[in-house]
Amino acid sequence: MRFYRLLQIRAEALLEAGSHVIILGDLNTAHRPIDHWDAVNLEGFEEDPGRKWMDGLLSNLSCQSGSHVGPFIDSYRYFQPKQKGAFTCWSVVTGARPLNYGSRLDYVLGDRTLVIDTFQASFLLHEVMGSDHCPVGAVLSVSPVPAKQCPPLCTRFLPEFAGTQLKILRFLVPLEQDPVLEQSALQLSNQTRVQTCQNKGRVRSTRSRPSQAGSSRGQKNLKSYFQPSSSRPQASPDLELPSLPLMDALITPKTSEEEATTRVAEGQAKASEAKDEKEVRTSFWKSVLGGPMATPLCGGHREPCVMRTVKKPGPNLGRRFYMCARPRGPPTDPASRCNFFLWIRPN
Repeated sequence: MRFYRLLQIRAEALLEAGSHVIILGDLNTAHRPIDHWDAVNLEGFEEDPGRKWMDGLLSNLSCQSGSHVGPFIDSYRYFQPKQKGAFTCWSVVTGARPLNYGSRLDYVLGDRTLVIDTFQASFLLHEVMGSDHCPVGAVLSVSPVPAKQCPPLCTRFLPEFAGTQLKILRFLVPLEQDPVLEQSALQLSNQTRVQTCQNKGRVRSTRSRPSQAGSSRGQKNLKSYFQPSSSRPQASPDLELPSLPLMDALITPKTSEEEATTRVAEGQAKASEAKDEKEVRTSFWKSVLGGPMATPLCGGHREPCVMRTVKKPGPNLGRRFYMCARPRGPPTDPASRCNFFLWIRPN
């Protein structure tokens, strides 16, 4: 309310000085019941201090002559006096924007003479995403007029607009540095110099001994990477291969049809045992670990719910619950969120 009062004092002072004034942006107050979706259920809607302040600031175009007329006009209601659902702000937490369950908090206000004479349109850009608010704007029939001097309210603290020429020395002022930072920077530079000298000494000592190029510490020849590996086992010259008749005796004869059938049966039996063992293990762990709770269905739409966590300080802080996954909307809209609620039991 202090901000509102200061804003009004400044705007009215500019009007008395002969200037036109436009106030635009987020005023954080829904003025009329038509500007709020759930205004009927809000207790004391008309008695809100912010709405009373806007009543005194704005002109009610529907009032008869002799009624209170404020110095400013709500430009959107000037062109769209009965437009419903013209909202500019929606709750991101409840996902209320798809069903247009919000309020109009953003305005383009202008003084009466300016709005009546020069305003051509006022609009809301619902389709522009990126925030919980949408942009608002207005169209004015005006032509730019060059100013004789820069606006004093915008440039009074800028030396570039003080009316005197700046010297180049003003842009070359040395930066003031902390003595501790200067000392640490000096130590770092000294350490860098020492390390550089050490590295140069190492390089010189390495280059001064070219005779070690062929030793184990020197650089290897490219051909050394293409030599056969010595890790492969080599046949010992002392071992002798057995004679040909002995080799024939060691070779097993071909398996018969009976042996092949026996092996197939044994393989099937082993596979069946492994499958049975796997099923036993699976059933055991299922009996021990019950698994997560199945997602319940909401009562209004019979759709899977969404899990949420209580973040409000209190006895239920941190508790989780299920609720309808649909966005919040008007209670009369069947597409909006139902009242399903279910606490999740702790493990």
